[in-house]
Amino acid sequence: MIGPLPRLPLSQVCRAWVVNLPPRIACLLPANLCRAGVVTPGLTEDQLWRAKYVYDSAFHPDTGEKVVLIGRMSAQVPMNMTITGCMLTFYRKTPTVVFWQWVNQSFNAVVNYSNRSGDAPITVRQLGTAYVSATTGAVATALGLKSLTKHLPPLVGRFVPFAAVAAANCINIPLMRQRELQVGIPVTDEAGQRLGHSVTAAKQGIFQVVISRICMAIPAMAIPPVIMDTLEKKDFLKRRPWLGGPLQVGLVGFCLVFATPLCCALFPQRSSIQVSRLEPELRARIHQQTPGDEVVYYNKGL
Repeated sequence: MIGPLPRLPLSQVCRAWVVNLPPRIACLLPANLCRAGVVTPGLTEDQLWRAKYVYDSAFHPDTGEKVVLIGRMSAQVPMNMTITGCMLTFYRKTPTVVFWQWVNQSFNAVVNYSNRSGDAPITVRQLGTAYVSATTGAVATALGLKSLTKHLPPLVGRFVPFAAVAAANCINIPLMRQRELQVGIPVTDEAGQRLGHSVTAAKQGIFQVVISRICMAIPAMAIPPVIMDTLEKKDFLKRRPWLGGPLQVGLVGFCLVFATPLCCALFPQRSSIQVSRLEPELRARIHQQTPGDEVVYYNKGL
């Protein structure tokens, strides 16, 4: 049985982003064959782990569905550095604030749905309602904060995108994963045997993801504005204002290279929760089925 997936080096994360295997090929990967109890002759341990890296980077752990390319966590750095860099560059005018906040929240909606926990189905109507609510809330937050900073120092205005993103994460993630809050997410024993569904575990998992995402945004949206505010006062950038955008995107990318894996590791993807904290009905069922279990596990999502 394959154990928990270790943290990936950056080079493997970057390679994983471009992997786009058809399901008919993925189902033949050595990782899946090993799970089924079939070991390919001559297969080395390194080859098996490589197959697991590829499979886990591209397929949802609960549903087995292939995750859309930009929804994979390995796409966070290239996608977020572009979007965040543009949000930090074009923060002065209302139309550009609205556009880039909409782009950012649309991307976040894809990521949040793709990396949800559990396998409960969600209708197109529910998905559409969640998307509209999340993006509208984020844009409204950004515009409200922008209006409050009109008479404050310019440096303060540069932090409006971060404040909007932090607030939007508190809206977007729960809304895109609202199905989990309604029906719960699967909880398992240590061996992976499903014991039931828990809304309490879903709340804990979503809270952990919100914290991770906000922490992930702090370096990328707090450090570049300070640096750019200083550089834009220098003659070099005054003579070459067109360099401001690319430089900001590069700074954001540099921060995200370190912030993304660090913040994803704040809480394990396979998190645990005490049985005593679960719903009474589920707690009673677990005590009846597996009396010795005091801790159960769940996929919190990313």
